[in-house]
Amino acid sequence: MRRRMMACTTSIGPGATNLVTAAALAHVNRLPVLLLPGDIFVSRAPDPVLQQVESFADGTVSANDCLRPVSRYFDRIVHPQQLLTALPRAIAVLTDAALCGPVTLALPQDVQAAAFDYPEAFFAPCHVTWRAPSPSTQDIDAAGEALRRATRPLIVAGGGALYSEGGPAALQAFAERHGIPVAETQAGKSALPWDHPMQAGAIGVTGSTAANGLAHDADIVVALGTRLSDFTTGSHALLGDTAIVSVNVQPFDALKMRPGAIVVGDVARTLAALTASLDGWRADVGWTQRATRDNARWRADVDAIVARNGVPAGQLPYEGDVIGAVQRSLAQSPAHDVVVCAAGTLPAELHKLWRAAVPGGYHMEYGYSCMGYEIAGGLGVKMALPGREVIVMAGDGSYLMMNSEIATAVAMDLKLVVVVLDNRGFACINRLQQACGSPPFNNLLDDCVRGLESAPA
Repeated sequence: MRRRMMACTTSIGPGATNLVTAAALAHVNRLPVLLLPGDIFVSRAPDPVLQQVESFADGTVSANDCLRPVSRYFDRIVHPQQLLTALPRAIAVLTDAALCGPVTLALPQDVQAAAFDYPEAFFAPCHVTWRAPSPSTQDIDAAGEALRRATRPLIVAGGGALYSEGGPAALQAFAERHGIPVAETQAGKSALPWDHPMQAGAIGVTGSTAANGLAHDADIVVALGTRLSDFTTGSHALLGDTAIVSVNVQPFDALKMRPGAIVVGDVARTLAALTASLDGWRADVGWTQRATRDNARWRADVDAIVARNGVPAGQLPYEGDVIGAVQRSLAQSPAHDVVVCAAGTLPAELHKLWRAAVPGGYHMEYGYSCMGYEIAGGLGVKMALPGREVIVMAGDGSYLMMNSEIATAVAMDLKLVVVVLDNRGFACINRLQQACGSPPFNNLLDDCVRGLESAPA
């Protein structure tokens, strides 16, 4: 996971500022991407240049400075020699488990045209070792002691469970060995097969009755590679004062919600160390049995929601009907299907209802929940996994936001299955408007101005 990346070049103008949203998305989701925007002339000989955003107060500022807060590492290359230090630093960040995210190297136009005698060794292929940090003995002892005092544990699997090499297998082995149910965040969904007895489903605001019920009654939560965001924790209301063992490669994330025990380390390595520390310990038998029953009941509920074949005359399909139809149509190769989504109502329904059979079969950009990501993101998934069927699901709002990448997919001869739900506008926001006590306005097509002929004379 996260073993490959792409680089993107732009001009100094709109191309550069277009990167800001993409960089923020990669920043939130801890994804490696190298951004190489052009920049204004260091010499300032042609000043201002085409598309230059001028600052009245600071001559050193360009549009690229917008990328500083959404980059893990930022550098402006004002001399070619600086690449000798900047590029190794960039690669170090892009391949670091804890720091991973977007890197920006701004390239002024006159520097791009400059000649420089780089040492030949600088261009020699270099093997980069991916370092998965191992937890300290002290951290494992503290986490093991906290778990031994508990009888009703729950695992919350976040994106780190998938980013960790061997994480899904380690998670399944740990849950089975110790009888611990597993709930999944949006980023962690597919870490455990949907039909595994310990799979409680989605947790949080968009969660299942099984996972949220277990979270309410758990006496300890093992948070694996998750930021514990508001949707996962119900803005801290769901987990409340429950003790938390927080496992993360990034200490910043491990400190969320005042955890009782912090383990800074890779998920797979941490679970292996915890298993050794917890030899002979299991969750209370009654708790494991309850989880198994609740999880099976939830799977039956999902079956009922997605099972309808056809919609009665005069009725419109619900999201569950569409999700079920899509998944049935691709049931010949479920292990090869990847569903992609990002914003609107669909993420909530997919989180609960999509049945992910293998790790990576669920690709939800919900860290930033960026409208318009769906088709472009699906194209990226297809490029990374050309042998798998990629299904992009989007509401009409996200589709209208950025559907141009369909043309790119056609030009690159990359197949995507795009499913668009016609909601007659931005229906998710329309519902939220009303839920907050506001009359609906400006989101549904029916509410829009239809033309000048409707305006008063």
